[in-house]
Amino acid sequence: MMTQNIIFPHYMEDTDLELARLKLAFPSELPPAKLAAPTPLLPPPPFSSSSSFLLQQFFLPTSLPLVPPPPLPHSSSHPLTANSRPTRRKRAGPTRPSRTRKLPMNILRQGKSPTVPAPYPWATTERAKVRSLKDLLSGGIDKIKGDVQCKRCDREYQIEYDLLEKFHEVDAFFIENMDNFHDRAPPGWMSPKLPKCRICGQNNCVKPVLDKKRSINWLFLFLGQMLGCCRLAQLKYFCKHTKHHRTGAKDRVLFLTYVGLRKQLES
Repeated sequence: MMTQNIIFPHYMEDTDLELARLKLAFPSELPPAKLAAPTPLLPPPPFSSSSSFLLQQFFLPTSLPLVPPPPLPHSSSHPLTANSRPTRRKRAGPTRPSRTRKLPMNILRQGKSPTVPAPYPWATTERAKVRSLKDLLSGGIDKIKGDVQCKRCDREYQIEYDLLEKFHEVDAFFIENMDNFHDRAPPGWMSPKLPKCRICGQNNCVKPVLDKKRSINWLFLFLGQMLGCCRLAQLKYFCKHTKHHRTGAKDRVLFLTYVGLRKQLES
């Protein structure tokens, strides 16, 4: 079989050489990646009568009518904006008058007098106030008496104390325990040890006789360290008329009573 010699024209050889030179001078870049063609969206399935039946059966019940929600309440005169807040309306009614705090000192009921007849020679005409130690000694009063009653035999009699002896006893106890009080009465004053009955001989059973508040024998209770036998209301009575703070527990009010009577005697 004879081969045929293919002869290319001369202009084709010159073109191939020119293309080869251009490829060596400017290297070819990678061809851009071909993007996949987007998948076409499928059309929705046709709406059949069975689909309409299921939609009405499960999502749109025919027994309950669709009612639109009620509009939000607002006032036409005061429209709500982003920067405004609703204001509360004040209820119309009588306004409560402002209270004025009463002074806790020397408040007496109507018809009460700040002075009373002196119930004892060592007491003054002022409520819950005794005479000073100097005044009593200058007047020849050095013995203090008080009525007591036995809790066992119910017999009443009087106990007499020496004024100077008992005052120095209480004063020494006060000075010795001053740093341990902390404005509170010690247990020995809260639950005082009562004297022995002279009639039945029973120990720790004689209590002081306490009648009305204005007739309490304050000096006798102070010397015998039996102020703890008073009730809280009686101790508050003393603090009220001696210008002491009377709010608090009994141990605090009792401590203030001892301090007040000691100050009265030393004045």
